Amino acid sequence: MELFSLHFLLFLVTALAAYHVVGHIARKNAWLVLLAASLAFYCLAGRWQTLAYMLACAAITWAAPLGLARMDAACRAERAAAPDRAARRAAKAAWARRRRAVLVASLAACFGMLAYLKYWNVLLYEVGLAASPSSLGLLLPLGVSFYTFQAASYLVDAYNGRFEPQRNPLKHLLFVCWFPQVIQGPINRYADLGPQLLEGHSAKGVPVRRSLLRFGYGALKKYAIANMLVGTIDQIFSNVTPGIPGSVVAFGILLYSAQQYGDFSGGIDMVEAASSLFGVRMAENFRRPYFSVSLADFWRRWHITLGAWMRDYVFFPFAVSRPMRALGARASRLGEHLGRTLPACVANLLVFLIVGLWHGAEPHYVAWGLYNGLVIALADLLAPAFSRANAALRVDESSRAHRALCVARTFLVVNVGWYFDRIYGFGDSLLCLRNTFTNFNPGAFFLTLHEDGITALNLQFLVFAALACLLVFAVSLAQERGVDVGGRILGWNCVARAALYFLVLSLIVITSFLTQNVAGGFMYANF
Repeated sequence: MELFSLHFLLFLVTALAAYHVVGHIARKNAWLVLLAASLAFYCLAGRWQTLAYMLACAAITWAAPLGLARMDAACRAERAAAPDRAARRAAKAAWARRRRAVLVASLAACFGMLAYLKYWNVLLYEVGLAASPSSLGLLLPLGVSFYTFQAASYLVDAYNGRFEPQRNPLKHLLFVCWFPQVIQGPINRYADLGPQLLEGHSAKGVPVRRSLLRFGYGALKKYAIANMLVGTIDQIFSNVTPGIPGSVVAFGILLYSAQQYGDFSGGIDMVEAASSLFGVRMAENFRRPYFSVSLADFWRRWHITLGAWMRDYVFFPFAVSRPMRALGARASRLGEHLGRTLPACVANLLVFLIVGLWHGAEPHYVAWGLYNGLVIALADLLAPAFSRANAALRVDESSRAHRALCVARTFLVVNVGWYFDRIYGFGDSLLCLRNTFTNFNPGAFFLTLHEDGITALNLQFLVFAALACLLVFAVSLAQERGVDVGGRILGWNCVARAALYFLVLSLIVITSFLTQNVAGGFMYANF
């Protein structure tokens, strides 16, 4: 069930009507409608056969915090009855070990299911025990990484005592399976999302017009940009040969940059708009990443909630661990900056290795993750040298020209990384990267595209996508400057708004029909 389809629109209208009717009669029970809608959406849009994995993940992360709470109560009782301070310390240490064991076992169960579902087929294929990664018939649940990471964050936060565990298993299940987030995130935190799902919202407080405007804008990015480009990109990279000109490769990578932007940010706009129609605000997940001034800044803007998850549950715990503190102390003998940044650099490498594996177990994804980690680590280590060079060259780091140069440099660095993300096969990625620098051959550009089957229809698709990209760029540039574009549009007179809505809707409908047999669902739904 595509987000921009008659089926989804009917589903959404039905769910909204039921939610507000039940909320008007008995607001405290309105969350049951959200739960029923979420389970129904998962079965209709995903694979109902894999619902058991989501239920198991929810059950584990619901039961474990309640068990931890009971262990805390038992620990307090035992310490209160202890005869002396030594006995109290021993009781605290013993219960702490038991709590850690429950946490580790629960996380291992959740991530074990995730690893089995995502990587088992691939690993058997790599060692030659399966004909293809899909030959074993193992179904990958829709959005399995997103609900697993979200449930795991609930478990860890409850372990750390950041909130009281939810005692109602159905209310916890709603937090895990809230339907707008299932397809591609964001990865919400319980303290922010949980209370919103349960409190019930009046229809009067819902920003309907702004939500519908954002939904349409997201659909424009998905259908008029991402879906219009996917066929051309597939034709360019479906058969990589040693003689492929670097100009064709670079063109395909630039198209892939636009496709990813349209697919991911468009999908995020659509799901966050759908959630807001119920009065539920989800976490921000995408903030104009191609305006970033560094690769680290890029990853603070792209898939924000995944980055925040990795920061809170992987980066910080690892960076301040005893081995990393010891590494920093030894490195500080060679300089204060090195001692301070080296543990963070190692932690960044670990984080991006995990992010690469999160995309897939194939070697090119691992290379993509390590590339990003290495670039960020080197940028941190060499920061003093860059500052001295800028000072020697009298570069005004606050000038618009310098910022524009940083944005262009970051865009180039990000696109080099996309070689390992989009070109399937580590060897092919290296081949295409080499040809980009050693065999650019712009004279063979059009001939190679023609031989690859790029037809006049593809050119029409590219024209549609280019027009949509210009529109998105103009909106993004205004937003980057602090302009509330949605508010400005809603303040127009009805004729101007109607003209804009008609233009956007026409582009969406036309491009969705043109690509209905070419493009699939959202890219991140596969994760």
